[in-house]
Amino acid sequence: MMKKLIGTLLVLAACFPAKAGDGEYAASKISPALLKNAHVVKRMEEIRYEVSSYNKTRLYKKYAITVLDEAGNDFANLFEHYDKLRTIKSIEGRLYDGNGKELKSLKNKDVEDRSNISGISLMEDSRIKIHGFYYKVYPYTVEYETVIEFNNTYMFYPWFPQPAEQYAVEKSSMSVVCPSWFTFQYKMFNYNGEPIVSEAKEEKTYKWQSANLPAILKEYAVPEWQEITTCVFFKPDKFEFEGYKGSMSSWNELGQFQVQLNQGRDKLPDNIKQKVHQLTDAITDANEKVRILYEYMQQNTRYISIQLGIGGLQPFEASYVAKNAYGDCKALSNYMYSLLKEAGIRSCYTQIKAGQGEYFFMPEFSTDQFDHIILCVPMAKDTIWLECTDQTLPAGYLSGFTNDRYALLIDESGGHLVHTPKYSLKENLQSRNIYAILDEEGALQIKSTTQYGGLQQDNIHGLINNLSKEKVKEVLHEQLDFATYDINSFNYKEERGILPTIKETLDIAVSNYATITGKRLFIVPNVMTRNYRKLPPDAERKYDLQLGFEYIDIDTVEIELPKGYKTESMPKDVVVESKFGKYAASVKLKDDKLFYFRRIEHYSGRYPAKDYAELVTFYDAIYKADRNKLVLVKNEEAKKGF
Repeated sequence: MMKKLIGTLLVLAACFPAKAGDGEYAASKISPALLKNAHVVKRMEEIRYEVSSYNKTRLYKKYAITVLDEAGNDFANLFEHYDKLRTIKSIEGRLYDGNGKELKSLKNKDVEDRSNISGISLMEDSRIKIHGFYYKVYPYTVEYETVIEFNNTYMFYPWFPQPAEQYAVEKSSMSVVCPSWFTFQYKMFNYNGEPIVSEAKEEKTYKWQSANLPAILKEYAVPEWQEITTCVFFKPDKFEFEGYKGSMSSWNELGQFQVQLNQGRDKLPDNIKQKVHQLTDAITDANEKVRILYEYMQQNTRYISIQLGIGGLQPFEASYVAKNAYGDCKALSNYMYSLLKEAGIRSCYTQIKAGQGEYFFMPEFSTDQFDHIILCVPMAKDTIWLECTDQTLPAGYLSGFTNDRYALLIDESGGHLVHTPKYSLKENLQSRNIYAILDEEGALQIKSTTQYGGLQQDNIHGLINNLSKEKVKEVLHEQLDFATYDINSFNYKEERGILPTIKETLDIAVSNYATITGKRLFIVPNVMTRNYRKLPPDAERKYDLQLGFEYIDIDTVEIELPKGYKTESMPKDVVVESKFGKYAASVKLKDDKLFYFRRIEHYSGRYPAKDYAELVTFYDAIYKADRNKLVLVKNEEAKKGF
């Protein structure tokens, strides 16, 4: 890898030697230190955010990036969104060759203007302006200038000089210019010092600047990008948003703003009220009432995104959802809230950042860090969480989409920062039992029964609830690690609940499972669970390790062996213990039967960069043990006896 990088640097240096008359953006002027590991170098960036009033701000951006190779092309394209909340006032752009000579300037007719409505959206006012020079002679430079006007102070964008890996920065600055009466807060990551503050008349300017940021190489299992690179987040103490006033001084006050937006939107039509009482009046258990109403909501609504101005924050009325049978996360959660309220059950509208692995959060920085809404139902003994956009999840189960992270619970008094449940090691259990028959030709007939629990069943749940049986079979064919095989049958049975499980049964015929060499059979006892990979060594590991959810895998395998063979070589028992988990595997033979047992515990957590070598060793040991082979040799005496 290092030889390849050095070779790339030499080629780049030969492509643009320094010479007199080179333009400002000549690639020859880039420091070799910034070329290392980079596909793109940001030559300059100036961002200025000007606040005129609580309902008028402007964002000025000017930047230039030099694209060094094909992998950097996507960064050369301009994307600017606009809607009812923001207006694009101007766009300018220029293209330069490797010597910094201007080749072309942007013309208005070159800018594509298209709807930004997503495939699952019925109502959006979002549009996007797109431009690209589509130049492919490397290196080249693009420069853009844009001015965007906002009609609110709620939207306060962070500063990220370095937006991605293998992206270097020569210089970048961010300025906030505001009246003296306007106050805001900021939170910095990987920034040395404080902003430069200057005053003129009744105006204050805050300026952050960074220079000579080398490209960051991708590493395995790193923390969130915000913790790795230089960035600054902002929030206004007070703001206005389409006629509503609010404050971000605390989580409670931010929640009070949402209370305003939700007020009066929980009214149900009479027919739905009657349905609620029909479903629940005879039920005495509150938890059961929640389940019944949740399943009623799932069966009678569907998810569609709605992003219209304030609609990006404000739910549609419950009566609208009742009439139209659809809504976004806000509308469906508000509808479920209204159903429960009619049944006399208290619940709380809850803001959260959704997505697998979306754990970055600033609990001490009370600003909108959310993109999704769920519902929290506090009960006498426990709390029930409801994901209202999914028509198949059981009541009380969050899944990897929203588990184990901060959320803002909204009640009558305002906002309260809470944390959603984390599914434990034992809850995320995969237990597999295999009975198989091996013949003398090396073919293996497999009957497998696997129980998936907690987060381990999430992907299976998605497959069997969203795909046809034919598509599920296609996915199985992609996932099973056999060279040549047929799936004779497969079946799934779900057990719904706060901690759901899925039982999978497979009947598989594998050709050439065992390798035959002369009179010997080579068999891997670990039939189906070989999902660990070897990690590359990295003596220069820079960032902490952030390992995802914790789990347990247990495999019990019984294989009937062909008659007339004896053991020539058998794997030894393997036990590996590490701060990252535990692994054990063993093989036994009895009466022409092979018995294999495997158990792994994999822990979650954050570990210092220096522990990476130990993780490599741990994974290597598992990788090797999972592929250990048993060698059987034909029993000559048995052969003579036939």
